[in-house]
Amino acid sequence: MSDAEAIQREVREFQQRYQLVFDEVQRVIVGHEDVVHGVLTALFVGGHCLLEGAPGLGKTLLVRTLSQVLNLNFNRVQFTPDLMPADILGTNLVVEAEDGRRSFQFQKGPIFTQLCLADEINRATPKTQSAMLETMQEGTVTVGGVRYQLEQPFFVLATQNPIEQEGTYPLPEAQLDRFLFKLIVGYSKRNQLATIISRTTRGIQVEPQQIMDGPEILRWQQLVRRVVLADNVQDYIVRLVLATQPGEEFALPITNQYLQWGSSPRGAQTMALAAKVRALLDGRYHVSFEDVRRVFIPAMRHRVILNFEALAEAKTTDHVLLEILEKLPEAVQQ
Repeated sequence: MSDAEAIQREVREFQQRYQLVFDEVQRVIVGHEDVVHGVLTALFVGGHCLLEGAPGLGKTLLVRTLSQVLNLNFNRVQFTPDLMPADILGTNLVVEAEDGRRSFQFQKGPIFTQLCLADEINRATPKTQSAMLETMQEGTVTVGGVRYQLEQPFFVLATQNPIEQEGTYPLPEAQLDRFLFKLIVGYSKRNQLATIISRTTRGIQVEPQQIMDGPEILRWQQLVRRVVLADNVQDYIVRLVLATQPGEEFALPITNQYLQWGSSPRGAQTMALAAKVRALLDGRYHVSFEDVRRVFIPAMRHRVILNFEALAEAKTTDHVLLEILEKLPEAVQQ
C-alpha cells in the first residue's frame, strides 16, 4: 500500500469514527448540530470550549453525554462565588500514620479528570477562575511547589449564562483566549422541542453507548496535525487575524470603527487546527479556504473586543466578524 493510499484510508476511518460519535450524541441531544460539531472539533484538536446559552438548553447534558460516548473520566465543578482555587485543584492535608507520625499528603481536586465541566464558570471570582489557566494551557496543576501532570486527553468544557449577570464575574481576556471555540447554544425549534417533551415526560431513557476512548482520541489528534496547510491558505488565516486588529495593515473599515482589540496568535493557531478537522470530515488531506471560513466566527468571537461605539449601536462581535469574512479576499492580488 502506497503512502497516499494509507493516508486516504486513515481519512476515511476518521470520517466513519467521527460520524459514529456524532450520531450517538445526537441520540441523546436533540438538535444543536452546529454546537455538537464545534465541541467535537475542539476535542479532536485538543482544545477547550466555552458554551454560552440560557439555562435549560442542554449544555450540561451534552457534556455528560460526551463523557459516556468517549469513555472519558468526567467531573463536574459547579462554580459559585464562594468557590476557592483549592476546591478545584486540590490541597495538601495533614495525615497521621499508624506510628503517630504526621505528614502532608496531596488530595487531588475535581480538575484531575479527562473531561471537566466548569458549570457557570463566570459565577466564581477571578482568583478562582485563574486556577484554571495552568490546567487549560499546560495540562498541569502546581500545588505547594509540586507540579502534577493531568491525564491525557484533557478537556475543559465551560458554560455560562448570558442573561443573568447579577453576581457574575466576566472572564478575563487571558482566560477567554485559552478556549478554542466559543459556541452559542440557541433555542430549540418546534419539532425539536416536541421531541424533547416526548422523551422527558413519557419515561423514555436513551442511554448513549461508548464509541471511542482516550487513546483513540489522541491518535486522531496526531492525524489532524499532519493535514497539509498550503502557504496561500495559511496566509489567508494570517490576514484574517490581522484584519481583526484595528489600525493594522489588513484592518477593514468596520474593524477600525467597531473593534478596540483584535485577536492574538492563538486565534490563528485555532483556525489552522480546526480547519484541518473540517478538511478530514470532507475527505481531504489538505485545508481549503472554505474550511477556514467555517471555523472563523466560533474561533474569533471571544478573542475580539468591541469598542464603545459598537456597544452604543448594539453591534455584536458576530456582526463585525461576518463582515470581515465577507470583505477580506481569499487571495492577495500581486
